Amino acid sequence: MTTIRYCIRQLEQLGQLLFVGCLSCLSCFVCSCSESDDEDLTGEFANWQERNDAFFFTLEDSLRSNSALWTKWKSYTKNAQTVGATTDYVYAKLVQKGDGGDSPLYTDTVRIAYRGRLIPSASYPQGYVFDQTFVGNYDIRTTDVYDASISAFTDGFATALQHMHRGDRYLVYVPYALGYGTSDSSSGKIPGCSVLVFDIVLIDFASGTDKLVSWSARQL
Repeated sequence: MTTIRYCIRQLEQLGQLLFVGCLSCLSCFVCSCSESDDEDLTGEFANWQERNDAFFFTLEDSLRSNSALWTKWKSYTKNAQTVGATTDYVYAKLVQKGDGGDSPLYTDTVRIAYRGRLIPSASYPQGYVFDQTFVGNYDIRTTDVYDASISAFTDGFATALQHMHRGDRYLVYVPYALGYGTSDSSSGKIPGCSVLVFDIVLIDFASGTDKLVSWSARQL
């Protein structure tokens, strides 16, 4: 009987040690995951406002060094008679010139193809893509399109569209003051203080009561 009691006590002690050991391992595992997740998030958007400010202010240098391709357009919401701040403007780089002669008005409906990115970051060296109508290289034969009134867009995006012509394609850089400001977007995909980088193609637009031709019925 003494031997049996001894064996039972030994098994009980062994069970307690194994239970404590398992709790310790689980605790280490949970703590490790939490710290890793925090480090990834912090690294991606650390000093985000400062990084975006610095990125945007370099665009003036791009404009000065190559004014044949680069331009800037003052927001339609700002006083056109004054110079204003750098962030009163969107900067744009011409990718392809269209053959249209006129530009849409604020009340017009536009048909566009586009891709929107954030500025380059650790995990996304070309910038995180938060929205797009085409994947890979732009091709008018395969792209989806987006139809909307210019008045539905943010100030920066709407400003760019009012300076483009049919067939134009631009890389457009929108300061956060003319984008989503210092708050995160409602979708959660765009952090506050983000410069928005858009690849925009103005395919067509319609004025007043005119309607755009159905995209599926187009002739290529």
